[in-house]
Amino acid sequence: MSQGPLDLRLSPQNRESIVAARILMALCASIVFTLGVVHLVYTLWGPMLTPRDPALQVSMSQISPVITKETTMWRAWVGFNASHSMGLILFGLVFGFLALAHGQLLFQSPFLLLVGLVLLGGFVVLCKVYFFSAPLTGISISLACYVASIALSRLNNAPLT
Repeated sequence: MSQGPLDLRLSPQNRESIVAARILMALCASIVFTLGVVHLVYTLWGPMLTPRDPALQVSMSQISPVITKETTMWRAWVGFNASHSMGLILFGLVFGFLALAHGQLLFQSPFLLLVGLVLLGGFVVLCKVYFFSAPLTGISISLACYVASIALSRLNNAPLT
């Protein structure tokens, strides 16, 4: 983790808080990234995201959604799941990279911090309403790491004069 010019003017205790904040943010990002990769593997290979009733998959493969006849419900299902996975992977890569390589930029940007918070909060709601306990637990832990990293980045973070 590189230190910016501001980092050199901080006390050792403040630097430790910033390092801990970056580590927690990287942990948050790695959890989300891992969930995205696992979800993509489950989407594209194996039976994990297929219906328990094979007849349902056959029916989904034969019926189009109302919006278009250019695809089937099954193809849309796979596409929605794959794109959802790609969003998780993108979040993990971007926020992990920013935490490790450009922590000062990340933690000083209210826009980036708010975008991440809203996205993770939205994922928690989606998991609670539509999914099951494993993704809810993973995203909730990730959100807790995210919030803790922001709190640590703000803790005694005034530059020394």
